Amino acid sequence: MMPPASTTPPPATADHPPVDHLRFHRPHAHLAPTFGNDRFALRAEAFARFFGTPAFLFGQTLVVAIWIGINAAGLTRFDVYPFILLNLAFSLQAAYAAPLILLAQTRQAARDKAHAEADAQHREALAVANEQRLAIAAQNAAQLMALLEQNTRLTTLTKQLTERIETLTVEMHAEFMRKGDKP
Repeated sequence: MMPPASTTPPPATADHPPVDHLRFHRPHAHLAPTFGNDRFALRAEAFARFFGTPAFLFGQTLVVAIWIGINAAGLTRFDVYPFILLNLAFSLQAAYAAPLILLAQTRQAARDKAHAEADAQHREALAVANEQRLAIAAQNAAQLMALLEQNTRLTTLTKQLTERIETLTVEMHAEFMRKGDKP
């Protein structure tokens, strides 16, 4: 099993400045969300999100069961059958919950759209960077081929010169040997 990838960026060096991972999201930071960013907005969104949780559903079911149990058993008579007050409470809750939930969904949709646009820009930047890398790689490959051709020519010239030197050396040796044999 592979270890999890590190979430911390590598340290910045002189060759590699620090990477701003949010650089594509920053242009969208000015977008005002539906609720805003104040305390009320954050509370309203949290409240709207809480409506869909199992804790809320369990708590509401428990309150309704206790409400009906107390009134049906006759322990109190503040809301007798057909539980008009309970229906009014549900209506009031629905009247506030529905707009909050819709506004929270709208706010989330705006965030999702901004993230999608930022991701698209990021993918485009990656494609451009990839094209640049491919161009640089092609240029480097062409330079390497030119260097290999030069190296081949130099090797051929070196071989020819070495053979010529060897021939001259043999000729000089033969000439010295002939002169050395004569008194």
